[in-house]
Amino acid sequence: MNLSDNGRRRFLGACAGAAAWAAAGPSRAADWPGRPVTVVVPYALGGQGDVFARLVGDRLARALGQPVIVDNRPGASGALGARLVAKAPADGCTLLLGQTGEIAINGTAMKRPGYDAQKDFRAVALVGDAPLVLAVPADSPFARLDDLVRAARARPGGVAYASSGVATPGHLAAAALASGTGVEMTHIPYKGAGQAITDLVGGQVQCFFASASSIVPHLQGGRVRALAVSTPARVAALPQVPPVADTLPGFDFSLWGGHFAPRGTPDAVVRRLADEIGRILAEPDLRQRLEREGSAVKPGTPEGFERFVRSEIDKYARLVKATGATLE
Repeated sequence: MNLSDNGRRRFLGACAGAAAWAAAGPSRAADWPGRPVTVVVPYALGGQGDVFARLVGDRLARALGQPVIVDNRPGASGALGARLVAKAPADGCTLLLGQTGEIAINGTAMKRPGYDAQKDFRAVALVGDAPLVLAVPADSPFARLDDLVRAARARPGGVAYASSGVATPGHLAAAALASGTGVEMTHIPYKGAGQAITDLVGGQVQCFFASASSIVPHLQGGRVRALAVSTPARVAALPQVPPVADTLPGFDFSLWGGHFAPRGTPDAVVRRLADEIGRILAEPDLRQRLEREGSAVKPGTPEGFERFVRSEIDKYARLVKATGATLE
């Protein structure tokens, strides 16, 4: 390409301007997003994080005036999707719908997760916080949590509990219950909730800390019974089910999910994202939809979400080390 001196100067000036904008990133919320926003969900279609991302994403697209694309990238206990976002440009156009496992657990349970949740991400907005439900077969002799604890105490190792896998929130919640009540139970890990629930219904295992979204249909169908929820307060979807904390004070586990941006994303962009998501979560129909599925909506600030994440990382680090649970 042949350019005159003036043309060459204009071309070089334009390149320098574009490079400077790319290096600086969008410093004002008004400059952003300017192109579609991708929200990476590090699990398969239909899970809790996927529901969070899609419910918020449709409305966020309208607020931003740009498409919001939900990109499911399952694999490696959520680490695959998290790695992708950790390496993405910090321009606010690639976000992670991060959940308890990949944000709070993998850093301790995995030898080489390929990312650092505290160093590589900025917490933007907590979308939902759902309990685990301690469920037993419909014909179980355990009518209350106390019954299960007494049986485990009478027969050490005789009560088997299912989990969706090693070092999952359900595994660690059950381990914390056993430790806190001074009993020994046998852990039976599965590859996901589906087979665990099948064996729970069939009586091959005696209990399972399941996600509310996966177990509520079985509760409604009368195939299982709920003994307790893992959050300190009762939840709207299961108002009759008491918290584990009534038996074991301080017991608090949940499956939460929220938006994270790559570390280095400008403050103005993070603030705009948080404000828009906060307005979306305040919409009554969305709040009711999440509550029907067992999730509590807890709007807040990025700073508050960041503090919550740090506390969750610390809590699960202690449990992972105590149980010796490891992930590939």
